[in-house]
Amino acid sequence: MKKISLIASAVSILFAQAAWALPSAQDRVYTADQNSNTVTVINPATNTLVGQIRLGNPRPDVLSPLYKGQINVHGMGFSPDHKTLLVISNGSNSVTFIDTATNRVKGITYVGRSPHEGFFSADGKEVWVVVRGEDYISVIDPVSFKETRRIQTGVGPGMVQFMPDGKLAFAVSSFTPQVDVIDVQTHQVVKKIDVVSPFSPFLQFTPDYKEMWMTHKDVGKVTRIDTKTLEVIGVIDTGFITNHLAFAKVDGKVLAYVTIGGENVVKAFTTDKAAKLVATIPTGALPHGIWTADDSSRIYVGLENGDGVEVIDPAGNKVIAHVGGGQAPQALVYLSHVVGADDGTANLVARVNSDPLNIRLQPVVQSAAQSTAQSSDLARGFVVSRNLGVIDALEVSLFKLKPQTTYSVYLDGQPAPVARFVTDAKGVANGTAIGPLREPATSAAPGVSAAAGAGRIIVMEGNQPADAARAVLVEAK
Repeated sequence: MKKISLIASAVSILFAQAAWALPSAQDRVYTADQNSNTVTVINPATNTLVGQIRLGNPRPDVLSPLYKGQINVHGMGFSPDHKTLLVISNGSNSVTFIDTATNRVKGITYVGRSPHEGFFSADGKEVWVVVRGEDYISVIDPVSFKETRRIQTGVGPGMVQFMPDGKLAFAVSSFTPQVDVIDVQTHQVVKKIDVVSPFSPFLQFTPDYKEMWMTHKDVGKVTRIDTKTLEVIGVIDTGFITNHLAFAKVDGKVLAYVTIGGENVVKAFTTDKAAKLVATIPTGALPHGIWTADDSSRIYVGLENGDGVEVIDPAGNKVIAHVGGGQAPQALVYLSHVVGADDGTANLVARVNSDPLNIRLQPVVQSAAQSTAQSSDLARGFVVSRNLGVIDALEVSLFKLKPQTTYSVYLDGQPAPVARFVTDAKGVANGTAIGPLREPATSAAPGVSAAAGAGRIIVMEGNQPADAARAVLVEAK
């Protein structure tokens, strides 16, 4: 009896170890890189870059009338057998089908205006792609790569995923404060669920599929929906620029990990009836896409402004590795058992881009009222500089400014602004400018440091000349 007991204990230990095995070299992490128009391929066993699948040219080399590549590589999905990776490019209205064993493009389907995300049905027989610039889901045959039908939805569907029994699909929206619940067999919307915000770019099911969680990027919240009753059962305040989410099982409990782009953190919440924040994990610049390894041993986070991926150990809720990748990664997925007999490097190219420079903008406090205001109410912003040789592409994001107002962005010491932006009704402005941000640093006068020689970014209201003392926002020191 004692011998049997020892054998049973040994078997139990082996099973426990297998259940918490680290990612395999046969697995891969993929990111959709919006600016470099690549798919970054990472080996999660070593946390190293394997290479990139080049679907197009980096910005701004996409403006020629003869350009044929993909533009704004943005969304991702995959087949149930992990043999096919879907890549959605919203600038070229395309769905690219990639063989995960060979990294080879095996088909491209062009759909309506500005698709965002796509996914295979539970049986793998259909691909549903949300056409966010319109009001329908494009249904595609994954064998012929032909669109077979369209499913009418609310305006601006943002993402769709399927229940594992194949009966229902849930589609969130980027322009309509509703979730469309769709009967998969009839391709008809059977219920519309009202939610707190019109901007929902991402959804994910809990591991037991009893709940669907969706992010609200514009208001910094997550909504929970019961997949049986089809009712909202909770709303969580998460944070500024709430992007994507993933679930991991830690010490027998399921936690939700949410990327908060505006705070450069991933927040971990319990999935209890009343969700509680249990960890805030600092990350690199603007975390966006996120996915969990099959065994919950690792969580992978794409850094939209950091041009790479960070690896979180959920056992300690901390970042343990950083891997450089493509420019502005958006969606991220983890796929197990995809590498064939070779090392998985076929049809990959070396990294096509360098690392970015991130600049945080802070408000210039000018009054006692402003100095006592909540930090969440103050103007804010950031700039990402990506070098294009002798000049830089400056991606400017401004928040909490006056609505419908012009703002000028200067490099200190230069008389003309590098760009002017007009905020929307919420006081937000985003855009790309071209300027020699790093050039002054290389041509600084003798005895002047490179940092001192570089132009400081200043944001002025209207067409006022640059004046750091009177600016709305300035580069944080």
